[in-house]
Amino acid sequence: MKTYELYRETVLPISLLEAWDFFSNPFNLAKITPSDMGFKVVSKNLPQQIHNGLTIQYIVKPLAGIPLKWVSQISAVNAPYMFVDEQLKGPYAYWHHEHTFEEFDGKVLMKDKVIYAIPLGFLGRIANKLIVRNKLEHIFNYRTTQILKLFKEKK
Repeated sequence: MKTYELYRETVLPISLLEAWDFFSNPFNLAKITPSDMGFKVVSKNLPQQIHNGLTIQYIVKPLAGIPLKWVSQISAVNAPYMFVDEQLKGPYAYWHHEHTFEEFDGKVLMKDKVIYAIPLGFLGRIANKLIVRNKLEHIFNYRTTQILKLFKEKK
């Protein structure tokens, strides 16, 4: 299985605890996801903060408006410094997303590291090159823009 990596760093003008409070709330992901993804949390009775072992169900429309079920599990938590979510069911053959937060000078360096794989072997590699990678770049660029807008407004 061929894996790919997407890595992002964003400096946030907020404290470590503010960053943790926002990013550890499973409902906030919808606020920073492009609307064309049709992202919706469908799990019932979710807590306001993630915890190790938490399973979250979403509906996403990554391509052509076709809804897909995505189930992720929080597989590691070290509050307020990091957490990992992994896909249990969804469009990827493999998805491992590490979120880390480091405080410095009253700000936070947020790092996202995603390791992912596409199903379908050779066809998946072509799909990644032509479609999937660009879509992921778009999603993470959008998230960065929205996060910076959101936290600028709060200050």
